[in-house]
Amino acid sequence: MTDVLFGQSYYLRFDPKLFAAMQPYPPLGTLYAASILRNEGYDVALFDAMLAESEAEWAAALDRTKPRYAILFEDNFNYLSKMCLSRMREAAFTMTRMATERGVTVIICGADATDHSARYLAQGVQYIIRGEGEATLVELMAALTGKSDKSIDSINGLAYLGDDGNVKVTGARATLRDLDALPFPAWDLVDVEKYRVLWKEHHGYYSVNMVTTRGCPYSCNWCAKPIWGQRYNVRSPENVVAEIEMLKRVAAPDHLWFADDIFGLKPGWVQRFADLTEEKDVRIPFKSLNRVDLLLQADTVAALKRAGAHTIWVGAESGSQKILDAMDKGTQVEDIYNAVKRLHEHDVRVGFFLQFGYLGETREDIKKTIQMVRDCMPDDVGISVSYPLPGTKFYERVKNELSDKQNWRDSDDLAMLYNGPFPTEFYRHLHTVIHKEYRARKTLRRLRNLRPWRPSDARQVGAMLYHTLTLPAARAKLDQLANAPHKATIRLEPL
Repeated sequence: MTDVLFGQSYYLRFDPKLFAAMQPYPPLGTLYAASILRNEGYDVALFDAMLAESEAEWAAALDRTKPRYAILFEDNFNYLSKMCLSRMREAAFTMTRMATERGVTVIICGADATDHSARYLAQGVQYIIRGEGEATLVELMAALTGKSDKSIDSINGLAYLGDDGNVKVTGARATLRDLDALPFPAWDLVDVEKYRVLWKEHHGYYSVNMVTTRGCPYSCNWCAKPIWGQRYNVRSPENVVAEIEMLKRVAAPDHLWFADDIFGLKPGWVQRFADLTEEKDVRIPFKSLNRVDLLLQADTVAALKRAGAHTIWVGAESGSQKILDAMDKGTQVEDIYNAVKRLHEHDVRVGFFLQFGYLGETREDIKKTIQMVRDCMPDDVGISVSYPLPGTKFYERVKNELSDKQNWRDSDDLAMLYNGPFPTEFYRHLHTVIHKEYRARKTLRRLRNLRPWRPSDARQVGAMLYHTLTLPAARAKLDQLANAPHKATIRLEPL
């Protein structure tokens, strides 16, 4: 028998858009929790839902390992876990039922379970770990296994059903501040070769994930923070480089993804990190998410390039200053333009995250965002719509307009969950229009700079012509959808 079977409920197979993209990463948060409990003397095993076909494989893992405890420790570094996709919630409920049917105690830690504790407890979950989970998990397991005589109700960071059937919530758990004290994630539990084969087959290189921070101190009013709140804690550059040295031994990656909410926020951190990657000879191409205003500080971009930056994603969100201010973003449209210029000057690729559908958005605001994409020509774009999540000011503004559907089913849903400026069909089609124009322009720019052309370029030329020729009709349909009857909420005033 195994003491603990770890798992999580994000199945790549259940997310058609990302399954097609095939860029899978192991559940990093789950690996941290497994490593920490193993250090406490527990025998642990891992079920990796990321590469599983269905929940049936979880049932097989339960039967194979026969655990005393099943812990669904969601990967809180995966932004899709924070979005609480309904298909993954269904998977968590199914996995809970499978475990309880086998007499296994179920513990869950994650954003959705933190926000909707009663729903999970009603499914048979015995304990929910709220917020950052590692310290709470260690105390809870010690109490459950008799290693300590601490009562459950004295352990901070928990929700559970009391004897009266009501949900009991204990005090808030303070976040971990000394991140260097954490053991490295339990990569030995991961089927590294399975990931490597998929990455090589689909992309020609192998990427692995890691984090250097936890949390975000900024106050974008649509950003949910059920795990770390406003806290921002950072590992030392020395500790991060030591993990990269470990990853080179156990996984030999060609590329790294730093899954931080914000990479390199602490002054001087990126510069020291760059120095160490050169000194230790661990420079590996990477992608990360950075703020545009921070990229304009001193030699930050030059240091990122030295450290191995290949692609920097930024939360551009909108080309309208009115919308950025309404979001409490704290950045200027001018910052976006200047950051892109600086990154491209250092031969670093740029990705834009764009968000449409915020309160008060007009066609003019949308046009400004499209023009920003044309002017900056980022190397990639990701498009979403405003997504109300509990705990945010944005959610409080629109909660009375939410329907029964309060979560997307998968990452390609793009449904408006409140009475936004335009209906869902408009935003879904806007996604199509922007991508058509962007892809046509990007391909044309590439082909202009490519001499001589190769036979293999014919396919790209065909795609460019298709997008160019179908764009006028797509724009006409967008205009039609914009004028369709719709009750919109137009208000930007503070709460």
